[in-house]
Amino acid sequence: MKKLLLITVISLFIMSSCSQKYEFSENEKSIINEADEYTPFRVLLTTNLQDSILLRSKSHDFYDWDSPDFEMFIKRLKKTLIVEKGVGIAAPQVGIPRNIFLLEKSDTEKNEIIVVINPKIINHPEETICFQGDGCLSVPEITGNSVRYPWVDVEYNNEKGELVRERLDGYSRESGFNAVIFQHEFDHLQGILFTDKLCD
Repeated sequence: MKKLLLITVISLFIMSSCSQKYEFSENEKSIINEADEYTPFRVLLTTNLQDSILLRSKSHDFYDWDSPDFEMFIKRLKKTLIVEKGVGIAAPQVGIPRNIFLLEKSDTEKNEIIVVINPKIINHPEETICFQGDGCLSVPEITGNSVRYPWVDVEYNNEKGELVRERLDGYSRESGFNAVIFQHEFDHLQGILFTDKLCD
C-alpha cells in the first residue's frame, strides 16, 4: 500500500512538473499582463547587456494555448509587430523565452499574420542563398546579408493548437520571402541572430 502511495505521489509530481514546464511561468505572466492588449511590449535590444543575455538563450516549448494569458500575449505581440513595422517577431524578443513567433506572410493579399508555436524545420535543400538586406528589431541600425535556405518544409502548431505542415519558399523582397522570415524567427528561438549568419 505504501509503495502504491509513493508511486502515485511521484507520478503526480512528474505530471505537475511537466504541466508547469509547458505553461507560462509567473514571471512571464507578469510581463504579459503588466499592460492592456493595446500596449506593445518593449523590444529587447542587443545594445543592452541584460537583453542580450536573454536574446542569446534557447527558448522552451509551449502547449497552454487555451489560457487567457496566451490570448493576451498574442494580442500584445501582434500590436508590437505592427507598431515596430516588422515582418516577424519572436517571443524572446519581448522577454518571453518560449518557442512562439509571429510571421507576416508576404504572399497573401492582406499580408496575413500567422502564429507559429513549437516550430520545426523538417526539410530543406542542400544549397543556400545569400539573402540581401536582413535586419532585426532587436539589432538596431545594422543590416546585412545572411545565409538562408531558399525553401523550408516546416511544421508547427497554430494559435488554436492545430498542427500545420507546409512548405515555405521565397527569398526576394519583390516576390516574397516567407522562407527567410521563418528561418530568421526560428533562429531567435535558438538564441541565434542574423549577424551570426552574415555572407557577402
